[in-house]
Amino acid sequence: MKIAFLADPLAGFKTYKDSTFAMMREAAKRGHAVYAFEQKDMALEEGIVTARVKHIELTGDEHDWYKVVSTEEVRLSTLDAIIERKDPPFDMEYVYGTYLLELAEKQGACVFNKPSAIRDNNEKLAIAQFSEFTSPTLVTSDEARLRAFHAKHQDVIFKPLDGMGGTGIFRVKADGLNLGAIIETLTDNGAQTIMAQRFIADIVKGDKRILVIGGKPVPFSLARIPQAGEVRGNLAAGGTGVAQPLTARDLEIAEKLGPILAARGLMLVGLDVIGDYLTEVNVTSPTCFQEIMQQTGFDVAAMFVDAVEHGVAQARQR
Repeated sequence: MKIAFLADPLAGFKTYKDSTFAMMREAAKRGHAVYAFEQKDMALEEGIVTARVKHIELTGDEHDWYKVVSTEEVRLSTLDAIIERKDPPFDMEYVYGTYLLELAEKQGACVFNKPSAIRDNNEKLAIAQFSEFTSPTLVTSDEARLRAFHAKHQDVIFKPLDGMGGTGIFRVKADGLNLGAIIETLTDNGAQTIMAQRFIADIVKGDKRILVIGGKPVPFSLARIPQAGEVRGNLAAGGTGVAQPLTARDLEIAEKLGPILAARGLMLVGLDVIGDYLTEVNVTSPTCFQEIMQQTGFDVAAMFVDAVEHGVAQARQR
């Protein structure tokens, strides 16, 4: 098969931990042709969605890890599978990309995750559909409501709706220190909607990333444990990743959400769970493949490529 990855620039990949690289390596190992392109490489002309794609080969070298075999302009519908792996921020430019990919789907392309499903399932707001698993949460741009939420719960996390890697996350304790400044900054003085959640003390045990592929959970999570003095467990914010078997509660959440999200066209999802509470549903570029593989031996990339192969086979039968 020809498998193309819509990703950020290849030169920025850290191959020792990058999940997209792990996917590429597994696809190449199985004899699939690997292609890569960026969002800026896509175009719509005379109703046809095309992209300038690089056909790459993996070298096995940690630093010079790929070589470009060729670069060509192709109709996206001529590729067997397109894997959407562009990182947030989920801004309008990202949305425009999903529109182009959705048009490519109508022309015959198989895209994972489904572009319309990425748009419809905001990574922060999606938890509202599964409120039985969440801690108290408020979404608003209104300062009075945010202040009242803090007054009620005393210890609160505030965060933007379009970030990743722990950017823009603030904790405000009972003393309310800097509450006004944080609300003003995150909401841009009431112009931007944000999320507030009651602080979950179990963050000290880690912010667990549970991967769900084709509706089925990977049997291990990666608990991202905050470094001293931090409230964020994200690896990008300095957290330490510890792989561990799913708990009974983790399984309950993953087995409830997995089939629902897969039916929407979300082949790969990263559920974030702190203690017993669901905090995010990541659908853009969920990671942690390599950390789980390195610590447990469970081959997450193989499970993912299995799902891609199955998804393409199903599409061909329709």
